[in-house]
Amino acid sequence: MADDAIPGSQRAQTARPSIRHIGLSEVWDALALGAADFRANPVHRIALALVYPAIGLLLGWLASGVGTLPLLYPIAAGFALIGPFAGVGLYELSRRRELGIPSGWLSTFAVFRSPRIGAIMELGVLLAAVFVLWLVAANGIYDNIMHGAGQQTIATLLRAALTTRAGWMLCAVGTGVGFLFAVAVLSLGVISFPLLLDRNLGGSTEEQAATAAVTSVAAVIANPLPMAAWGVIVAAGLAIGVLTAFAALVVVMPILGHATWHLYRKVVA
Repeated sequence: MADDAIPGSQRAQTARPSIRHIGLSEVWDALALGAADFRANPVHRIALALVYPAIGLLLGWLASGVGTLPLLYPIAAGFALIGPFAGVGLYELSRRRELGIPSGWLSTFAVFRSPRIGAIMELGVLLAAVFVLWLVAANGIYDNIMHGAGQQTIATLLRAALTTRAGWMLCAVGTGVGFLFAVAVLSLGVISFPLLLDRNLGGSTEEQAATAAVTSVAAVIANPLPMAAWGVIVAAGLAIGVLTAFAALVVVMPILGHATWHLYRKVVA
């Protein structure tokens, strides 16, 4: 399918795009621009974002079953691991607004007409695999430290995690390992998905996916402090979403998704 299947995505690249060095002010500006995109037409953003709380509640319900309750927190914490892929539709809305193209919530499905949809899906599968690997790791950490303690109810699980020496170790080790997973996903996904949506990188599907991932990692390496700040913002937003039983994600996810697009614009020349 031709690149004009999605207007404005005709910039072909034969080499890895160059990376700009940005400061913390650009991160805050990207967040402000994301909020402006949300305010411009919040109705269809909210309609789209209802998907995220629904998914979160579904995953939470599945984790609350017998024997899987300890995965409730890892599932909630790991929600960020699939966030870069889940936000593709929101990137498309920001891209269209930037180009002055009218859009509604159905415009998010235009990403499926992208010539790079294969590369986008490949990276999405990679993030899904990382999410599953995180759950396996989290379950292994729990089994080795807690030995099944606190599985009966949420109350007993919290009591075991917060009031026992083993629980404190569980929190420390789990947070440390989760941090490593989060850094890996941030590095791979923060720039790659908007880049694939925006540009033809040249080469096969696999080569475009690889170029996008390498560019994203290079952007994080070139801007460690701003990207760390962005990671903290995302984590804080998702924490608010979890603490409100995923209800706040109706606003948090659209703003973060739109802001990711503007962060990409500031980082990639």
